[in-house]
Amino acid sequence: MLGMTAVTSILAKAPHSAEATQSIPEQSSSDFIPERAPLSGPGSTYTPRIAAAFVRRKEEYGMWWPGAVYDGEAARRNYTAQIQEASGDLGIELQLRHDPIYSLEEAEQWIADAGRNKVDGLVVLLLDRQQHAWPTVQMAAESHLPVIVFSPLGTSFTTNTIQLAHEPGCLIYSTDHFDQAARGLKMLAAGARLKKSRCIVLQGDKRYEEPMPGLGTTLRYIPARTYIEEYQQVQETDEVVRLAQEYIDHARLTEGPDRTDIIHGAKSYVAARTILQQEQGDAITMDCLGTLADENISLPCLAWSRMNDSAIPAACEADIGAVASHMVVQNLFDRPGFQQDPVADTLHQSIIGAHCSSPLCLRGFGESPEPYDLRHHHGNRDAIPRPLWKEGQRVTSLDVLFDDETTFLISTGYVLRNEEVPPSGGCIVSVNVKFDGDQEALTFPGFHQVFFYGDYKRQLQEFGQLFRLRTERV
Repeated sequence: MLGMTAVTSILAKAPHSAEATQSIPEQSSSDFIPERAPLSGPGSTYTPRIAAAFVRRKEEYGMWWPGAVYDGEAARRNYTAQIQEASGDLGIELQLRHDPIYSLEEAEQWIADAGRNKVDGLVVLLLDRQQHAWPTVQMAAESHLPVIVFSPLGTSFTTNTIQLAHEPGCLIYSTDHFDQAARGLKMLAAGARLKKSRCIVLQGDKRYEEPMPGLGTTLRYIPARTYIEEYQQVQETDEVVRLAQEYIDHARLTEGPDRTDIIHGAKSYVAARTILQQEQGDAITMDCLGTLADENISLPCLAWSRMNDSAIPAACEADIGAVASHMVVQNLFDRPGFQQDPVADTLHQSIIGAHCSSPLCLRGFGESPEPYDLRHHHGNRDAIPRPLWKEGQRVTSLDVLFDDETTFLISTGYVLRNEEVPPSGGCIVSVNVKFDGDQEALTFPGFHQVFFYGDYKRQLQEFGQLFRLRTERV
């Protein structure tokens, strides 16, 4: 075990010693792919349960839509195979009704049974436009369970969909392409897992729990010194050295931190991971600056970067909205996001997202990291991986706010450039994003928004509608 005296001695090394600045030839990082970390939290281990049923008349279709030309049994076989495959891929327990719903009475019974069984959502698969088909959808929408409606061509007019198009708790996919319904299934699963999840918050000196508004995640607060105590127990094991060496070997450039700094960053990852395992958490955030600013212990910037690359939502500064954003992004889009401080760029009317804990695998879990450097934190200490965000890449910004109601602030745009810090001041990772629309940079709303690769505004709006959350485009 490394005692406090030894830790203090190591961390007291001059940050700009001769060995602290070294240029490493640019290398491929294709074999440096952080694996998903196993979690034992209640959200990570939960199996969502979804009830699904087809709806149609029992008799032949005849003249009325979808018409005698429509082979309802073939469609049922096709969509049965697809919903079963999608549910298997998503880890969902699918409770698919054996026979279609042939009457409004059967629909009422099916919905009541689903409520009593406390399923996590409903999927209504329409094979008809007549009689009880859309009244069944209306009844499901009034059940207070989140509902996905799949309406292939021939099962709806806009006169059927217009009344429910923006109904909170209900999403309609009017298309022959089942991949949209599969997207809805993923939202149902994500919402269920978020509701079951436990986020560990290292802040203050007391232990207690409270629910996260809107998403239902349990927030378990534990004393911030728990991190310090755990860090002091972490030894320089083979795993710690291997993790540190991975970052060194695949960096384009190391300028500032020395090998010891990077090893301490790896130790911070192991310490935080151990706390998550002990507390059976699904996500983590810490009052890092308040807890560690005056301590001779590595800030968790490298740890948070690694965790987000490993599909563990990790947020800075005990920011509940930021950790909620991380959790939503990871569960819906299978990629990490970057929590940042927004800085106005009036030259380009853009936003510079600045922080010191960006993930590297921005294209998705299991994908190769973007090229990166190893730098010091803007406090001129510790080791920070600084990825180069791809210029021109479409990005989405999500900010989860907890005011009178839970709100998703959503923006989309593209990467302009990576700012150099230094010579500029501020956080080492500073990515400049030009957002769509005419929002003035100086009044860009929110703070600690999570930036991530891809244009996902529509999906976030749909998720908000499905789970009765307010969404606002910026």
